[in-house]
Amino acid sequence: MSDQTPFAADGAAAARAPKNRRGFLLRLLAVVIVLMAAAWASWYFLEGRWYENTDDAYVGGNVVQITPQVPGSVVNIGADDGDRVHAGDVLVRLDPTDAEVALEQAQASLAGTVRRVRGLYSTLSGVQADVAARKVEVDKAQADYHRRRDLAKSGAISAEELAHARDALTAAQNALTAAQQQYQTSKVLVDDTVVASHPDVQIAAAKVRAAYLDHVRTAIVAPVDGYVAKRSVQLGQRVASGTPLMAVVPLHQVWIDANFKETQLTHMRIGQPVQIMVDLYGGSIIYTGKVQSLGVGTGSAFSILPAQNATGNWIKIVQRVPVRVVLTDPGQLDAHPLRIGLSTRVSVNLHDRNGPLLAQQPPAQPVFSTDVYQSQQAKANDLIASIIHTNMAGEGHEQK
Repeated sequence: MSDQTPFAADGAAAARAPKNRRGFLLRLLAVVIVLMAAAWASWYFLEGRWYENTDDAYVGGNVVQITPQVPGSVVNIGADDGDRVHAGDVLVRLDPTDAEVALEQAQASLAGTVRRVRGLYSTLSGVQADVAARKVEVDKAQADYHRRRDLAKSGAISAEELAHARDALTAAQNALTAAQQQYQTSKVLVDDTVVASHPDVQIAAAKVRAAYLDHVRTAIVAPVDGYVAKRSVQLGQRVASGTPLMAVVPLHQVWIDANFKETQLTHMRIGQPVQIMVDLYGGSIIYTGKVQSLGVGTGSAFSILPAQNATGNWIKIVQRVPVRVVLTDPGQLDAHPLRIGLSTRVSVNLHDRNGPLLAQQPPAQPVFSTDVYQSQQAKANDLIASIIHTNMAGEGHEQK
């Protein structure tokens, strides 16, 4: 028995060694877990709780549809998908033949109307002169009648001659009344107007303006700078007004639509700074932006078939609200352009919570606008003025 005691002691020691090692490892693991929890808690309270992140975010932008304003057959296509275009560039040209014929007819109609209205002014002048002549005849007939009436009292002339004088006076007065009525009728047609502002001329001018715009609109231009996308028009195609032909995307005016959970919006405010990473470029490129607006409804509320939570079985699902983020450094888009629909990751800095939850004022200026069509109206007015001036005998006839 004394020979086996040392072996028994060694076996007990060997059995305790794994237990001690296991206990040490468990304590070490507990310490690591505690340290990790402390580190995460420190990070969260010092840094993490000041940020909200989501990868449910995509690049958005204006997709400007190019549609014809007049029907016609396509005879020229000036740009294809991916091409860079500037505002005013001709993208599609329609056959202008019918529009040219209509414009020529409208121009001829305006010229004829101007000449006819000039005739109204001339007629008024003639009628006015006739009224003056009739007044002279009335004065003469009245003087003859009064003289003969005095002579008739003394028996120097017969009663028949006096009657003839009276009839001549009556006829002269009736002719004057007719001339005055004709003058009023002619005066009403041109009263308080000049040739250019006469209603008939205005109607003819409106037809010229409409025909000119129809002619100009056979050349379909780009309303904004951007890149062509979604081209569907083909040469020879007969298109109607409003038919989508292609789109122009201004890639320098893109934004980010980030969909945050409703539980993430508690401290989110308009104007807070944002960092954006795009999957296309990876984490090496970080875009800077700011919160422009917080959505006024959840995505499901504005869907085609919104959820009917008041019927059937109901399961609560955390909703997402779209948040519009705009880029604050245009130079980043020059160096690393974005495309519509790219996936992004967004991180909103919540340190500054002084901004509003909703916009407080309406926009001070249009959100998006173009002025490429303004010159068309001005050129139409110039054409009308030229036609009127050409068909006037002189400036003195314009003012009556």
